[in-house]
This record gives sequence, structure tokens and C-alpha cells, in this order.
Amino acid sequence: MQDVSTLVAQAREGRPRAVARLISLVEGASPQLREVMETLAPLTGNAYVVGLTGSPGVGKSTSTSALVTAYRKQGRRVGVLAVDPSSPFSGGALLGDRVRMSEHASDPGVYIRSMATRGHLGGLAWAAPQAIRVLDAAGCDVILVETVGVGQSEVEIASQADTSVVLLAPGMGDGIQAAKAGILEIGDVYVVNKADRDGADATARELNHMLGLGESRSPGDWRPPIVKTVAARAEGVDEVVEALEKHRAWMEERGVLAERRLARASREVETIAVTALRERIGDLHGDRRLSALAERIVAGDLDPYRAADELVAGLTQG
Repeated sequence: MQDVSTLVAQAREGRPRAVARLISLVEGASPQLREVMETLAPLTGNAYVVGLTGSPGVGKSTSTSALVTAYRKQGRRVGVLAVDPSSPFSGGALLGDRVRMSEHASDPGVYIRSMATRGHLGGLAWAAPQAIRVLDAAGCDVILVETVGVGQSEVEIASQADTSVVLLAPGMGDGIQAAKAGILEIGDVYVVNKADRDGADATARELNHMLGLGESRSPGDWRPPIVKTVAARAEGVDEVVEALEKHRAWMEERGVLAERRLARASREVETIAVTALRERIGDLHGDRRLSALAERIVAGDLDPYRAADELVAGLTQG
């Protein structure tokens, strides 16, 4: 067993090994997880969480790396959670974005962690909310969460980030896909990367047109900007940072940031509670209570919904 208070103190000092151990406790659902979260609770709430999502091949990792460079020039400490598909053999992260961000490996002001989805849908790892808390408590000013790159299902990032960035690239059919997926509903900032390619202006125009369709914004509401970048050459990245800062200022001014964080905490509590309840139900297989309810359903004395109500009531009271 590791001493959690010591690990947290070392993480606050910027020691990457301590941060890594804390996130490993989170990912492994360690018995010490409750102690970790209890210790971290008073230390969180300061980091600005930015989510980056988009279809595979739009340059999310390159854009994330470029944003790290831009924020480090401002003297900010940056944490990166790069969510990768799971290896079907080890369960670990398959691609390893740390390799693609190796230029920041020796920077003590940057912490990069690849996380495996482990079958979790929506483009994020199930442990991402707690890992964000670890990086927040460790003193990161900005946390960049890069999703797995599965395309249309990646809307979950909007529920975990303060600001969501949707990346597109010319010539990839992103506009049509975005219209189908509803991904246009989650973006706070849109980035057309690889803008040196043919069709970049057309992609930006199409995106602007789609954002205008069915728009029902009131005066003063946020209008997502569209920024063109060539992340591989760091072109347009400062404009992305500027757009992010404007969105953050708008949210703080109107109380939206506090509302988003409150909703995020509510979902986190709900997920933990549902997971705990599911585990308790899983433990009932072979239990007489479950068998008795099943027998009553088969006999026609009870419907499945009433049986589920009785089961949940018994679990919560027990």
C-alpha cells in the first residue's frame, strides 16, 4: 500500500512519478481510490479543461502538441490526457500519444499520459474524470484531453471539458459527417487543421453555413469561432489559444463555467453510484432474492419493472 498523502504532496511539487502513480491507482480502481479522491478534493477546481475531438486523421495529436507549446510559452503548467484505443491483449493504450509528443518529454512543466478506453464508448476512458482531478490537484493550469478519434460517437468530451474543440480537415468529408453526428452541437471552438491543403476555405465556409442552420442564439450568446491552422508548422495555434481564452472569459462572466462544472460533478457522482449499484447486482447472480423475483415473473405474478424496483429497494436498504 502506498502512502496517499505523500504521493499527493509529491504530485503538488511537480514530481511526474507521483502523478503517474496516482493516475495508475485511478485506472486500476485501487482500494485506495476513495482515499485518493478524498485527499485531492480540496486541491481541485483550478485547472482549465480543454477537450479536443474529431475524426481520425485530422491531426489531434499534432494540434495538442502545438497547444502545449503555446501554453508553455505563457508559463503555464500543462497536463495532457491522450485517450487511445485499448489493446485487445493487454488492455493498455494501443497507440501511445506520448510518442507523438516526445518533444515535451523533458519539460517538467508538462505531464502527458496515455489512457486506454478499455471498451468505454464515447471517445473517453472511464477513469478520465478522476485522472483530470489528479492533474488539477497536481497544479496543472491547463489540462488538454484528446479523445480516441472514433468520429461520430465522441460527443462525451463535451460533458468532461470546460471548452470543447472540434477539429476538421479538408478533403475528409468531415462536414457531412458532422451534420449527421450532431458533433456541431458540442463544439465551442472549431478548428480546420491542415489549412495548407486544397479545400480548406471551402471546409470553413461549409462549417460556418452548418453552424448557422437552425441557429437560435440570443444576443450575447457564444458564437463558436472557426480557426484555420497548420498545426505541424504551429500556424494559427496562437489564434486557437486566443479563442479558448475568449470562451473561458465569456463563461466566467455569465456563470456558464460554474454551471458546467456543477453538471460535470453531478454526472460523476451519478456514474459512481450506478457503477456501485451494478456491481452489487452482479454479485446477486445465484442469490435467492434474484431467483425468487425471476420465479414470480415466470409465474406471471410480477412484471420485470416491479421486480427491478423491488431489487433496487432491497439493495439500497441493505
